[in-house]
Amino acid sequence: MEHEVTKVDIIVSKSNEAGDITYANPIFWKLSGYSQGELLDNPHSILRHPDMPKIVFKFLWDNLKAGSDVFAFVKNRSKDGGFYWVLAHVRVAKNPDGSFRNYVSTRRMMTEGARKTIEPLYIKMLEAEKEGGMSASLKVLEDSLSESGASLATFNETMKKLNS
Repeated sequence: MEHEVTKVDIIVSKSNEAGDITYANPIFWKLSGYSQGELLDNPHSILRHPDMPKIVFKFLWDNLKAGSDVFAFVKNRSKDGGFYWVLAHVRVAKNPDGSFRNYVSTRRMMTEGARKTIEPLYIKMLEAEKEGGMSASLKVLEDSLSESGASLATFNETMKKLNS
């Protein structure tokens, strides 16, 4: 069952360097179906839906560790087995001295137009991943971006534009 994310919903969570959830706002708890006690200090990956290509998360983590923000479409799994789609903006928050503070993820509704593009793309990426691993899935992503005149270098802008 799909859980609706509306235009006014802004889902926020924070995590430590290991990806463990340290904070989330009320809409996060509502959509996930988990209580704070069930998720706080546990890996964000608990919400990972099996329909998500692994390469999306590798791309996300590689960019975050390099200090870059990432905008990516994510299908999360709720405790009840349902799901919800979002456009996630994940960034590194720093302390005043420049040291790492946490990762902050702000998620908004995915548009129908974006979903019509992303859902079949992720299906193709998953098929490629099963056959040839993450490198094959990455090639499908790169080819898709290239077909639209984009690249991994313009990934964030492409995702934001797709959701507008």
